[in-house]
Amino acid sequence: MSTGKTGNRYDEDFKRTLVNLYQSGGKSQAALCKEYGVSITALGRWIKQYSTVETDDGEILTAKQVKELQKRNAQLEELMILKKAIAIFTPHSNND
Repeated sequence: MSTGKTGNRYDEDFKRTLVNLYQSGGKSQAALCKEYGVSITALGRWIKQYSTVETDDGEILTAKQVKELQKRNAQLEELMILKKAIAIFTPHSNND
């Protein structure tokens, strides 16, 4: 952990450790914040960011990865719509 001019900066391992402590049910958010000197807002943000989801096939994804997949899925859906639109509006020759 290092301290910058604008406040505390915490490394990824520290953030993940606090999230794991919270998720294991050992301590509340308030207790962790008091013990480690972090704000409740920061811890809440880390919990959202580093919480994991297990897929049906056993793959474990972070909330960030889920958001990235949702964004990619939306992009792919847009591409499919554009491809369909191109197919509809492209003139076909009678020689086909």
